[in-house]
Amino acid sequence: MTEEKDKKTERITVLAEDFTPAAMEFHRKNMSARGYRMEGTIVPRRFQMISGVEDAKDLFDGKEYYAVTFVKE
Repeated sequence: MTEEKDKKTERITVLAEDFTPAAMEFHRKNMSARGYRMEGTIVPRRFQMISGVEDAKDLFDGKEYYAVTFVKE
């Protein structure tokens, strides 16, 4: 992907404790009518943050959340 295309693409990632609320968010917020599509699958993930050259550290105390990403190009 080029840098120019990256600037035009908007991504929103929603985290949920359970699958159903994550799956329903697309319909609840009418994302299709707003020009978004769902990217990838809805699966539980652990999130980490890297600061500089240090090791990645767990976010949310290492708890897994279902993540769904919506993309608008």
